[in-house]
Amino acid sequence: MQLVDAHCHFDFPEFDDCRDGELAKARATGLVGLVIPGVRQSDWSRVRDTALAFPEGAYCLGIHPWYVGEHDAGDLELLEQLASDHPERFLAIGECGLDRLRGTLAEQWPWFEAQAGLAARLDLPLVIHSVRTHDEVHGALRRLNWNGPALIHGYSGNYQQAAKLVELGCSIGVGGVITHSRARKTRDAVARLPLEALVLETDAPDMSPQGVGAGRNSPANLGQILSVLAELRGLSEQALAPILLENVAALYRWQPGDVSVKSR
Repeated sequence: MQLVDAHCHFDFPEFDDCRDGELAKARATGLVGLVIPGVRQSDWSRVRDTALAFPEGAYCLGIHPWYVGEHDAGDLELLEQLASDHPERFLAIGECGLDRLRGTLAEQWPWFEAQAGLAARLDLPLVIHSVRTHDEVHGALRRLNWNGPALIHGYSGNYQQAAKLVELGCSIGVGGVITHSRARKTRDAVARLPLEALVLETDAPDMSPQGVGAGRNSPANLGQILSVLAELRGLSEQALAPILLENVAALYRWQPGDVSVKSR
């Protein structure tokens, strides 16, 4: 099987002493691609360098809602400049979005809309962080007449909210949440959504699957998520994996393992 981790913070310091080992374990389970999202300007160079250090790596750049207070308009200008150059294995704008549990939506909103607008202008995919704000994200994308690819990463919500986002062309990131039996509404959502809307991710080192300690997640656990998703969909892992690979390639316009990105 060939698997892609569509959203993994592999640049984070938690991996500094074990990055090569975790990558080797992930490769042994079928990993052929890993996408690292940026969360703040001060980390962008680290994100890029980590992604380019191994052939499966690719990356995104963005300003996460938790860190909007660290930035100013100049950082958005820099983001546009960097993205406009379409550098090697740069795939998307993000991680950006809204989070009702940390900070204020009023503070986060203009940063999300600015990055969504930038992605639209440059015809780039958008990677969205949405925590208890799925309706707000849907409304913002509709107002912006969004019609490009977007990932609602680490989805944790109900079927109805996810279906509305999928209607706008969004992909739904399926992570460790579904391995927990208590996550009934999210498990129901990924069981019923169109299969072509789903992509695998770990969000490592966070969003740990069942049996993995908090903050100790790894791309090596992607196969565990695949196994649960296959069970929920009533498919074999061997049948499901190629579909998910095709989905993530379409989302990011990237064939994992290629150093160049499909021209836009």
